[in-house]
Amino acid sequence: MNFLPTSYMPCEDCGGTRFNRQTLEVKYDGKSIGEVLSMTVEQAVEFFAAHPKIRRPLQLLVETGLGYLRLGQPSPTLSGGEAQRIKLVTQLARGGSSDRPRMAKRGGTLYILEEPTIGLHAADVELLQSVLHRLVDEGHTVIVVEHHMDLVAEADYIIDVGPEAGHRGGEIVAIGTPEEVAKSKTSRTAPFLKEVLGRRKPAARKERSPVSV
Repeated sequence: MNFLPTSYMPCEDCGGTRFNRQTLEVKYDGKSIGEVLSMTVEQAVEFFAAHPKIRRPLQLLVETGLGYLRLGQPSPTLSGGEAQRIKLVTQLARGGSSDRPRMAKRGGTLYILEEPTIGLHAADVELLQSVLHRLVDEGHTVIVVEHHMDLVAEADYIIDVGPEAGHRGGEIVAIGTPEEVAKSKTSRTAPFLKEVLGRRKPAARKERSPVSV
């Protein structure tokens, strides 16, 4: 029967909450654990507003564009991009409660992300950029394999590989800052990168935090 799609049926005893009756009878602020796990992350931020240790990681999830996820959502239902962003939030949450940039005392972590913008709305891409900058501000290094020009334009250093895909690629075509790569005469990326940079104010580009792509 492997050719059939996966089917789910709620438990007759717990109604799909995955907890027995005695557990569901325990309430916190009028909500059982089953009801809490049914909340979206955005709803949970408000529900746990009085508890900073719980609210902060939830707020970070919202800031990375994951506010629509349910707290009890099974991990196999997450997309690759969602799973990557949850891992990034986990690292940010370890940085403490301060909103100010904090340099790592014992060296940072190297993050390698592959196409984290796939399937993201433009607004969510901006949120992802903010998360990556915060990781760098805390002393970590971020390497991103990416084709989204808005994210590429945020990089501190670019290694452009090509000139084509597959067996026609694999060579380093251009290296340098986004402004330097945009001036390349051989890079297929350069014209698109130049267009993105042209839409931004020079002052804004000078203030960006370093992220390697």
